Amino acid sequence: MVRTISQKLLSFATIATVIVATLCSAMSLASTDYVGTATCAGCHEQPFADWQGSHHDLAMQTVTEKTVLGNFDDATFTYAGTTSTFYRKDDAFWVRTDNAAGELEDFRVAWVFGVFPLQQYLLPIGDGKLQALTIAWDARTESEGGQRWYHLYPDDAIKAGDPLHWTGPYQNWNTRCAECHSTNVKKQYNATERSFATTWDADNVGCEGCHGPGAQHVALAKEKTTAQAPHGGFEMSLAAKGQWAWAENASIAHRSSPLTDNIQIDNCARCHARRSTLGDYHYGADLLDTHRLSLIEEPLYWPDGQIRDEVYVYGSFVQSKMHQAGVVCTNCHNPHSNTPIAEGNGLCAQCHMPATYDTPQHHRHAANSTGAQCVECHMPAQLYMGVDSRRDHSMRVPRPDLSLMTGSPNACTQCHTDQSNSWALDSLRDWGIKFDSPRRHPAMALRSAHGQDIRSMPALKQIIDDPSATPILRASALVQYGGLAPPDLSQTAGMLLASKNTLLRSSAVRASAPLPPTQRYLMLRTLINDPVQGVRMAVAEQLATTPLQELRPQDLPPLLALFDEYESVLTEHADMPSSQLQLANYWFARGDIGRAEAALREALRLNPQLDPARVNLADVLRAQGREDEARTLLKQGIATSLAPGALHHSLGLLEFREGNSATAITELATAAELESGGSRHRYVYAIALHDTGQPAQAFTLLEQLNQDQPGNPEVLSALISYAEEVGNVAKQGRYQGQLQGVLQSAGVR
Repeated sequence: MVRTISQKLLSFATIATVIVATLCSAMSLASTDYVGTATCAGCHEQPFADWQGSHHDLAMQTVTEKTVLGNFDDATFTYAGTTSTFYRKDDAFWVRTDNAAGELEDFRVAWVFGVFPLQQYLLPIGDGKLQALTIAWDARTESEGGQRWYHLYPDDAIKAGDPLHWTGPYQNWNTRCAECHSTNVKKQYNATERSFATTWDADNVGCEGCHGPGAQHVALAKEKTTAQAPHGGFEMSLAAKGQWAWAENASIAHRSSPLTDNIQIDNCARCHARRSTLGDYHYGADLLDTHRLSLIEEPLYWPDGQIRDEVYVYGSFVQSKMHQAGVVCTNCHNPHSNTPIAEGNGLCAQCHMPATYDTPQHHRHAANSTGAQCVECHMPAQLYMGVDSRRDHSMRVPRPDLSLMTGSPNACTQCHTDQSNSWALDSLRDWGIKFDSPRRHPAMALRSAHGQDIRSMPALKQIIDDPSATPILRASALVQYGGLAPPDLSQTAGMLLASKNTLLRSSAVRASAPLPPTQRYLMLRTLINDPVQGVRMAVAEQLATTPLQELRPQDLPPLLALFDEYESVLTEHADMPSSQLQLANYWFARGDIGRAEAALREALRLNPQLDPARVNLADVLRAQGREDEARTLLKQGIATSLAPGALHHSLGLLEFREGNSATAITELATAAELESGGSRHRYVYAIALHDTGQPAQAFTLLEQLNQDQPGNPEVLSALISYAEEVGNVAKQGRYQGQLQGVLQSAGVR
């Protein structure tokens, strides 16, 4: 499994849902409101029987002969020059492997983590930390390639000091894994001592992990009054399957009554989504009240919304027509056994008439073949953690035409690996299948916006204004739209600030970033006390630059209270590099340079390869006249960075400001050469070339950039100006025409 840039730089990656957890130095019950799964089993015999042996039940287990699946008979595994040994001593299981200093050390296995298709082992390293060893046991059968030790990053050489090393912050159970592998976890990180005192109520994901604390329900059950209490004494009900029926001559069933809330799927999304945690979970609350959800953005998703990085299933499912039709998780999955409720195509046949859909006339494959399975075409799988195959839950039609345009995968060539996307498209056309033009697909707008092409603005606006589009697609388009700073941003974002959908509301807040601080405050002040914490946190970030001296006295207390809440939430996660980076950006926006610098240094202590933190710290140092420190900092980062383009760019700008033009050009050239996804580094390099007496080279570079990343007014304006300087009327006119066309296509006057 190749590690991604997002894992290294953006601190998004999480350990897979089938694998992680950790021990705390002192385990204690976190709340007396939790009664334990054994208490539930007395009355709920069948759900308990289904749950036993499930992935939830086995999410984290004590270490025994039965629970440990790996070979600990003095087995060895060599990776990146280190040979690790798995052995037994007395009744315990031990691992001799490299510690945080790169030296061999013996660690006793504290907990077993996950069960299939892989199993990891949690090792204590002090200060209450439990770490997930990145040498995992492949639990598949030998015939499937399993029954072996393997490393989660086989194509890299992760050594001590690397943030992805098993002793690093991204393999820490307390923060990365515990919430989703145990019940009622309280992380309790002490930022001063850099230690954990984590507590939980159950090692695994028990009944109360999903239903919430059961003490009140048990008390009511003893009095036989559960029927009279709301939700039987729980904070919410997870019942949402609904009744489904076919209308006369219909091929697809529909809900008899509409789904009125997302309580069930949001409850599952707490763990089965790409998200970050804000605070303690509130059962029955909106997902965004305790978490931030990742949107359809590269490199997490392909432009068409298909899964790419490790995003789990919620983000893809809420894009689907199934979700829009009112389907919930338990329509397909037994929530207690975690298995599908029907075999093969029978699962889809609950709502899709087999006589119409489970036929060669529909799926175009031999009956009962692999290609005849609904999931193979509509839910293709991606491989994560080396052996864990997970299906895309957006349940879409294969679009090889989009693959040709955007590079996104399609089910046809994922199966027919010896064929091309063009072959797949021709095959579909031969079958009489026609698609709307791919240029009208949302994927094209999102992809173009990612490349800063302002011609995507009308298409993005159309998505944003379309009430029939899924909220996650509209929210993703809105954030991209804001990044292009369109003239009508305040109106477009402002219209959704009052949306009942919290994802749209929070995304409208994020989209307002390009607006002037005072205007932003006037737009967002009504959301300072929004009922959903995720929205409030987004508001705090956008209002950090508000000039407090311009506010009325009565406006200050609620805003300062919001800032206090924001600081408190992020401080809870001060063990994460990304949280420190967020805090630093917040402090910098508020003008507290000292606290910003401290947060950035802590972020780099946790992850020396977090390049955005290094770039920001260099800017903080430069702003204080500490250029030499900034230069040293950037050079140190360049030596270790996975993708040092941004560091070269920052160093080039520093040298330019210092008057070191030759050095600056060298650094900016390197940054431009390394740039792949954007245009900023190449654009700045071209401007620097021009300003240092190399106009011809600058013009050539800008022309190539305009070809590679069209639709950028800055690039076209520079081309027009430079053509005018040398009297090239033809090219000046050509690029003026292009600029006018771009502005017209973007709807900009």
